[in-house]
Amino acid sequence: MDFIETKTLNERQKHEIIELWNSEYPKALSHRSLADFDQYLDALSEKNHLLLLDESGAVKGWLIYFIRADEQCFAMLLDSSLHGWGLGSKLLNQAKELTPELNGWVIDKDSEPKQNGENYKSPIGFYRKNGFEIREDIQLKKKNINGVKVIWRPAKK
Repeated sequence: MDFIETKTLNERQKHEIIELWNSEYPKALSHRSLADFDQYLDALSEKNHLLLLDESGAVKGWLIYFIRADEQCFAMLLDSSLHGWGLGSKLLNQAKELTPELNGWVIDKDSEPKQNGENYKSPIGFYRKNGFEIREDIQLKKKNINGVKVIWRPAKK
């Protein structure tokens, strides 16, 4: 597995990220087309992508960090077949070295259906283990799915 950093995605990478997104996230949050995904990306400023690529160069993990509403934000996906290998933590650690903070939204329930009919598993424990503050008092509802804010800032010395 290789980790790469890039400011832009090529067409193949976008299609692979959409496929990963649609297989890993709840069905209600899926991207129906490349145009739909491009619209999502176009709404973000100062985008940087961290990609986890397999030996054939296929995207197996993606972390994007960006500015939205004057806040350093991120979103992350990892192929569920790779969960538990430490690769998600490695992606996060790379982003932590490149940014002053990371703010994101995480679905906090395990009840949302994915496209394959299985329930989405909330990554709250993963983010807690990786040093994020879980702000259950700050919630966002999108397409009838609740999310809570997660925040990482470096420890003060």
